[in-house]
Order: sequence, then structure tokens, then C-alpha cells
Amino acid sequence: MKNRLIELILEKAFKYSEEPVFKLVSGRMSNYYFNCKAVTLHPEGMHLIGNLIFEMIKDSDIKGIGGLSLGADPIAYAVTYTSYLKGKPVEAFIVRKTPKNHGIRPGGQVIEGNVKKGDRVVIVDDVITTGKSTIEAIAKAKEEGLEIVKVIALIDRQEGGRETIEALGYKVYSIITRDEVMELYRTQNKYLTH
Repeated sequence: MKNRLIELILEKAFKYSEEPVFKLVSGRMSNYYFNCKAVTLHPEGMHLIGNLIFEMIKDSDIKGIGGLSLGADPIAYAVTYTSYLKGKPVEAFIVRKTPKNHGIRPGGQVIEGNVKKGDRVVIVDDVITTGKSTIEAIAKAKEEGLEIVKVIALIDRQEGGRETIEALGYKVYSIITRDEVMELYRTQNKYLTH
């Protein structure tokens, strides 16, 4: 499943350039670009991601899985759906970037879903570069009293984000690394000199 997911990412979500032409959220320029939504919203991609992550969390005794909207949402949905099919249901939740300022909760609602203070959860993200969005999700989940037991990224760009998150005391697991995608890219593009 993992090998097929790498193929799908290479086919639908990855771009590479010899020159750093891709502008990242941080403003930095990069040779690599991952648009994971092309895979996380794809039927086969959801199937693969849901199964791979479910295998990583099935024995973790957790109530929920989620992360910062929008990157984490389809991943959490895929895992939740898979968990139900496998007979070990796990709730999906969404961490809002900005609080919902209407409804019944004064001060705004940051977490959407059926998780509450004290619940054990996994934080997911599609891509970790600097770790900023993952750290934001962790901070907001902690503010709501959730206990974070694991952090999982679909792709680790291997640019320091994992180390930054782990320095805060959270073990980060990634399904795929940038190096694994580049290895397949080079195999398919043998003329590449790097």
C-alpha cells in the first residue's frame, strides 16, 4: 500500500524543479512542491491513507484523529471511515484556524467533532515542512484539554519540522518522506543527474 501511495503522490501531487521555483507557505523558495489534496481527496488515495494510518493507530486506545483544517481534514475522514469498517471506530475532529464565533459556545469554538477534554487523540497533517501548522493544531488541541498521544504526517519534507515538533515532546511518525518520493522520481527520470 505504501509503495502505491508513493506512486500516486508522484503522479498527482509532486512537482520538482532543478531551480527553487516553488514558493512555500513560509515564503521560502523550494525545489519540491507537494499538493497533497490531489491525493487525500482522491478515492484510491483516501483508501490507502485510511488503511495505512489505521494500522499505525489501531492499538493506541484513542478517541479521535484530526488536525488543522484544511490539510488534515480528508486524512482524518479517511481514517475514521476505515476505522469503522475495521470494527474499531475512531472519531474525526477538525481544528479550526479561527474560532467559530456563533452558536452556543461563548468565545468561539475551535474544535469541531465529538471529542472532549481528557480524550486521547492523534494529530495528523498532510505535509510537515517547518512544523508550524502541526504545532498550531497541537497547541489548540491542548488548549481544549485533549491528550495528544501521537503525531502523524502523510509526508515529511525533511526540512526540520519533525525535529521542531519532537523538541516539544511529541513523537512524529510519517507515512512517506521526501527522499522516498525523490527516489521513485529519479528511477522514473533516469536522465536526472542528482
